[in-house]
Amino acid sequence: MSTRHATSLDDTRRAAADFMTLLAPGDVVILVGDLGAGKTAFTQAAAAALGVRERVTSPTFTIAHPYATTHSVVKELVHVDLYRTSSLAELFDLGLDEQLDAGAVAFVEWGDLAPDAFGRPSWFVTLTVDGNEGRVITVTTTDAARESALNEWGNA
Repeated sequence: MSTRHATSLDDTRRAAADFMTLLAPGDVVILVGDLGAGKTAFTQAAAAALGVRERVTSPTFTIAHPYATTHSVVKELVHVDLYRTSSLAELFDLGLDEQLDAGAVAFVEWGDLAPDAFGRPSWFVTLTVDGNEGRVITVTTTDAARESALNEWGNA
């Protein structure tokens, strides 16, 4: 587990851009946090680091939105929001596994509602608002082989 403090949107953007260096195609990032904690802002910054040229918005009503990247390895970022899903069948109908197998990464808002639904090693990014209008960004991973890289992210 590693933690960074963000006192501005620029700090959040830097943390997300640095986090993108840890990801590999097929990774799933579970975003955890209250409404307004910064899950979409973190995803927007991650998308920018991958070279997404479209405007990234919360997929609350569409459930998922894929974005093409200009990154040399990660071909697509799929932004998913489970807040309004009524069953896991909706998630499976998205074809997310095929996108991940084809080189995408997924950022899943409210993914803590179904963390085991993805069946692959995941990252958990928890965003909380601190008392000074800043954010605490805590990242954990289920992949022990990536722990040392995660520790470096926390020390940046």
